[in-house]
Amino acid sequence: MPAKSKSNPKEKAQTIPDFASREEEADFYDTHSLSEFWDELEPVKVKFAKNLSKGITVRFDEDTLNELRRKARAIGMGPTTYVRMLVMNKLRSPETLALCDG
Repeated sequence: MPAKSKSNPKEKAQTIPDFASREEEADFYDTHSLSEFWDELEPVKVKFAKNLSKGITVRFDEDTLNELRRKARAIGMGPTTYVRMLVMNKLRSPETLALCDG
């Protein structure tokens, strides 16, 4: 009598199931490879928005630049992002807004 084959958890799933929640979907993809479903996938065209931001150059003396780098690194970001955050926070502060009203 032949032995029954046991279900192998690593066997390919037949189709991508419907999910009740994003968490359920995330759990599924955490435990499955997309390569199991190549036949079900369809190519899509993706359009990326143009970068609408513009840049400026701001010059700092070496000590100030080193301080900016040190403080940025301490909170886990790059100096450019850190300076952008400082400027945006200052521009939106009540004190700065009051200067514009006056």
